Amino acid sequence: MTNSLIDFIMKPWPWWFSGTMIAVVMFIITFFGKSFGFSSNLRTICTLAGAGKKVKFFDFDWKTQSWNLLFLVGTFIGGFVAKNFLSYQEEPVAISEKTIERLEQINFAPPAGMQPAELVDWTNVVTLKGFLILSIAGLLIGFGSRYAGGCTSGHAISGLSNLQVPSLVAVIGFFIGGILMSHFILPLLF
Repeated sequence: MTNSLIDFIMKPWPWWFSGTMIAVVMFIITFFGKSFGFSSNLRTICTLAGAGKKVKFFDFDWKTQSWNLLFLVGTFIGGFVAKNFLSYQEEPVAISEKTIERLEQINFAPPAGMQPAELVDWTNVVTLKGFLILSIAGLLIGFGSRYAGGCTSGHAISGLSNLQVPSLVAVIGFFIGGILMSHFILPLLF
């Protein structure tokens, strides 16, 4: 590989390239009659584990979703390769000064990685407060994904690409929930 290609892969990609790649993938998935949704893998895994014998929701032909399981495995492998082999080490996340000021107002240090240490650092996870916050957040995300008929990626990428009105409503709800959480609930918790 040439140095320019390696530099292109290792640096943040421009919005137009990433957007084009998402559009190409969505066209291919739609062309083959599939619908993209990451949270549906949980249903498939539960079916593989035998949950279909007890709960009707999990009683379906999981082989129709085997391509999505391959996507799930590829996501983990791709994330591992990107983190360990295709990223510059110790490079801070580029966030705006206004965001840093807002984080400091609620006693968060500027994040060195993708997530604030106050939420996902192992020393905070094993505290009662950290455990409760992550557990309740996980339950709400799981319930919300099931209730909304899909996760944020499924609705925002696949649903909107297919011009589905329920996906538009769900994405609007995701944004409203994110605004309420970051401006009102998170400051109360920290």
